[in-house]
Amino acid sequence: MDNWLQPTTLEGKRAKLIPLQKSHKTELLQAASDGKLWELWFTSVPSEKNIDSYIETALQNQADGTALPFTIIDKSTNQIVGSTRYLNVEAEHRRLEIGATWYAKSNQRSGLNVECKHLLLQHAFEQLKCIAVEFRTHYHNLASRTAISKLGAKQEGILRNHRIDSQGNYRDTVVFSILESEWSTVKYGLEHRLNKKY
Repeated sequence: MDNWLQPTTLEGKRAKLIPLQKSHKTELLQAASDGKLWELWFTSVPSEKNIDSYIETALQNQADGTALPFTIIDKSTNQIVGSTRYLNVEAEHRRLEIGATWYAKSNQRSGLNVECKHLLLQHAFEQLKCIAVEFRTHYHNLASRTAISKLGAKQEGILRNHRIDSQGNYRDTVVFSILESEWSTVKYGLEHRLNKKY
């Protein structure tokens, strides 16, 4: 399973996901500055202070085989508008998580997230043959919890005191998943939403 997760490009009508590279630093910072996303205390969005370590960690995790980070491009403007990744990868069990996702504020609620999730889930279930895909979010990130539920993922539970954040606060993490057997129905729902958006 050493070659299970390889850098790849995923492309839809409006969204294009390309492998994260160090050269994306400036444009990623510009995207994060749209809405000063790093000020949201319950998310991890890069700022000027941590962009280098953010990229280094993502690329090191990729080298370790535990993550595959993407840069998100809005094809309508050909601009970088955010980032997402496969993470907590367990190749031997054909499981992974989709997370570390964020978008410039001007691209939120645009349909771009739905298309990105469709591309990532389709690749995970149809090419990688995953048996399950997880989503995790902060208990207090209600917008994220709602968005994950709308994808068709089911809540599995809450990991209480799961993490300690940079301020020393304890984070409760809400865990969702989509199973291999559920993918066809979830896919149909996502494609229906995309057809209405575009």
